[in-house]
Amino acid sequence: MGITHMKHITFFIFLSILSVTISCGQQNKYIQYKVQQGETMRNIAQKLKMKKKDLVRLNPDVQKEPKANSFLVVPAKKKRFFKIKKTFKQEYKAILQDTIIKKDSLLVTMASDSIVAPFVLHEVVKGDTFYSLANFYEVSEAQLLQLNPELSDGLPLGATLKIKRNPRRAFVDIYTYQDSILPNQQLKAALLLPFRAANYLPDSISLKEAFVTNATLVNIATDFYLGAELAIDSLRNKGIDIALNVYDTGVRKGSTFDSIVNQVDLSTNDVIFGPLYSDELQILATSLDTIPLVYPVYSSGQSKFTASNIIKTSPDKTVFRKELTTYIKEYLIGGNVIIVSDEKQATILAANTMKTNLKLGESYIDTVTVITPIDGYIEKERFLELLKPNRKNWVVLATDKNVVVSDVINSLISLPEETFAKLFTFTKGRVYDNEDNRKLAKLGFTFVSEDFYEVNAPMSTLFNQQYKEKNYTLPSYYATKGFDITYDILIRLASGKSLETTFKEGASQRVETRFDFREDAQENKGLYIIQYNKDLTLNKLK
Repeated sequence: MGITHMKHITFFIFLSILSVTISCGQQNKYIQYKVQQGETMRNIAQKLKMKKKDLVRLNPDVQKEPKANSFLVVPAKKKRFFKIKKTFKQEYKAILQDTIIKKDSLLVTMASDSIVAPFVLHEVVKGDTFYSLANFYEVSEAQLLQLNPELSDGLPLGATLKIKRNPRRAFVDIYTYQDSILPNQQLKAALLLPFRAANYLPDSISLKEAFVTNATLVNIATDFYLGAELAIDSLRNKGIDIALNVYDTGVRKGSTFDSIVNQVDLSTNDVIFGPLYSDELQILATSLDTIPLVYPVYSSGQSKFTASNIIKTSPDKTVFRKELTTYIKEYLIGGNVIIVSDEKQATILAANTMKTNLKLGESYIDTVTVITPIDGYIEKERFLELLKPNRKNWVVLATDKNVVVSDVINSLISLPEETFAKLFTFTKGRVYDNEDNRKLAKLGFTFVSEDFYEVNAPMSTLFNQQYKEKNYTLPSYYATKGFDITYDILIRLASGKSLETTFKEGASQRVETRFDFREDAQENKGLYIIQYNKDLTLNKLK
């Protein structure tokens, strides 16, 4: 009896040890290392801080030395020793390839840190079922079928499945412009802005003194100048010899601008910032067709600028809509989109265009609906008819009409418990200044913006500090624009290349502004997608 009892205990201990061993073994994670030209098992092991015999044990099929571009299995914890160079080609040919994570019968393929795939992928192995995959990845079986319609007949072994959008996907743009300065580079620039100094101060007072002492001049032109001046100082400190001439173009359709054009040889400049008035800009573009003219503000009529030497630094509003459409189409799977318009024909057209684009090509959105006000008002019951319970409901405000915006926000803020909604808009206009930020945060309010201020970013901190030291106040929106635009254009020219050449080399990001002229050398398409967090902070989604 005692011997039998001891056998049971021994067998129990053996099972316990075996269970622990299996459990630990199933949690081991491995990744693939791509062998580079000339590498051996010995120096790879040294690079990854592991013993050669352990590397050989994990790769028994490797005869003598591995071939270039082949893959070795290594422990995932060695990932920190991978070194990926930051050049364009090497970013694409990163040493760290798809990460393989094994857990029970599941084989998960994730992308590398440098280039993350748009989807979490899974390779089907023996024992996989729709239930096990849905349970493990926390997705619905309906979503699996939506992303992989070929699975209607079952799960074929070895098939690679799309599981869900990759939450680890990085928005690091590999086409990032790298600042470079040609030695002994000299640049000449002109700044044409409507300061209207003659209207306020005697000629004996300098322009800078006017900015500091006369509050009336603290407007777009003066703030832009102060930011541009700081950019010039920063670039001069980098060794760039910059000659800057500033011209006051005066009032619109006055004689001051004509006098500047007739009396000053502006053709000797490498670049001209301004004028601010669109009619003056187009006149100057015709007479100086080889000189880049940087238009520093947004104009509703800028789409009519036809001259090839005009550089529009503020994206057109159609680009905002395209950016939001692309984002929703990429990240909403199996959800419901409601686009809210107003009664204007232009707004209705924009809303229906977005609806069409959301359904074109590869789209996983269930339904897209456009809703317009009746007698200037949208009743909550109309929303409840369209919102799907226990599904993602993304509501897009395609209007900036105060009444409609308030109606939508108030309707969405108090929905039934099982119904959820997230609020979007093309651009956050002044209409949202009248709304309670707590409501916007609760709805995860998300919008497209041409600027984003990162509070703790080193460049933002340094800019604010230097601007305050020089001007005794923090920079305004247009002061920051003045810095960003002036700095970006001039440091590109300091490379010794044409602006168009540097635009093709990549996008750039300064204090608050992103510049992306890769598609069109005349129009910036650099935008951010921003979301309100529940704690009222802002989060850059893209």
